[in-house]
Amino acid sequence: MVELNRAVAVSMADGPEAGLALVDALADGSALAGYHLLPSVRGDLLARLGRTAEARAEFERAASLTRNARERELLLGRARRADGGPGAQ
Repeated sequence: MVELNRAVAVSMADGPEAGLALVDALADGSALAGYHLLPSVRGDLLARLGRTAEARAEFERAASLTRNARERELLLGRARRADGGPGAQ
């Protein structure tokens, strides 16, 4: 979890590409692989890079991993907005 937070901080300081590299390293065999915030952060970074289809897929994956209905709803909303789908804006 600390490394995920570090990746977010790095993305703010050095840009989304730097943060994405750290998140991708965490995703490979990490204990966080099934944690919904990992694809959520990855989706945010991809959206900031303009990689909208990939961002949408990550937000959808994050939504499928959470057990919290409100969080799921928010993540699915981000997925719709990521590539200009219904509910975008």
